[in-house]
Amino acid sequence: MKKTIAVAVLSVCLSFVAGVAVADRVRDWHDLDAVHKHVQEAIREMDKARAANHYDMAGHGAKAEEHLHAAERELHEAVEAIRAER
Repeated sequence: MKKTIAVAVLSVCLSFVAGVAVADRVRDWHDLDAVHKHVQEAIREMDKARAANHYDMAGHGAKAEEHLHAAERELHEAVEAIRAER
């Protein structure tokens, strides 16, 4: 179960990074807002997984959650910046 959670978190993070790396210029704030919602969903899933299994994966669970929260904050700021430009 630990490996499953670790792989799930890693895949979410890598998907996000890959998407950012190959993305064209964002034309609509709705694009980033959708990504923002996916990251929020990943945070909720991570919370459930960590609570259900009562372990921290040698600190990696907390670190992954920290990175997800950082991504969530940055996406929120990006969406707000794009909205302000329009």
